[in-house]
Amino acid sequence: MRTARRPGGADEALVRSLFEEHGKAMLAYATRLTSDRAAAEDVVQEALVRAWRHPDSLVNGKGSVRGWLLTVVRNIVTDRIRARNARPAEVPESPTNVPVERDHADRVVDTMVVLDVLGRLSAEHREVLEQVYLQGRSVDETAKELGIPPGTVKSRSHYALRALRQMFPERRVGMEGAA
Repeated sequence: MRTARRPGGADEALVRSLFEEHGKAMLAYATRLTSDRAAAEDVVQEALVRAWRHPDSLVNGKGSVRGWLLTVVRNIVTDRIRARNARPAEVPESPTNVPVERDHADRVVDTMVVLDVLGRLSAEHREVLEQVYLQGRSVDETAKELGIPPGTVKSRSHYALRALRQMFPERRVGMEGAA
């Protein structure tokens, strides 16, 4: 809640007189608390704005004006430290400092497309591709897992890959020799 403004330039005169009388002490105290001259100047400015908004606090007879101003300075610095500690530090993105995880939208779309086309294959072809490519098993391990001969694993994977190529005609360039 704002206090009533005084007529004329009394507000400006109040702030000027406070700064002239207590500005150096406020700045020295704020600089000691922040270890940063620019930040200390901002704190002093904020303290003077608060004094301007609450002139009755300066003349209430409950202590010195300087004591009130230095308390305001300390409270502002404390509030800024708490606000800074309440959120994680911001780290600029640069070529040497890459984000923890890049956008994964393309991976999600690719996964959905792969699952869709795998669903179009026969169960036998899909099982072989899942074992060899998704589980990373060898032909012999896949044969043992599915209970079929290794030659059948090779044959099914060949025909399954050929069926996948036919589902993606735009990707056929450079894949003809991969069969």
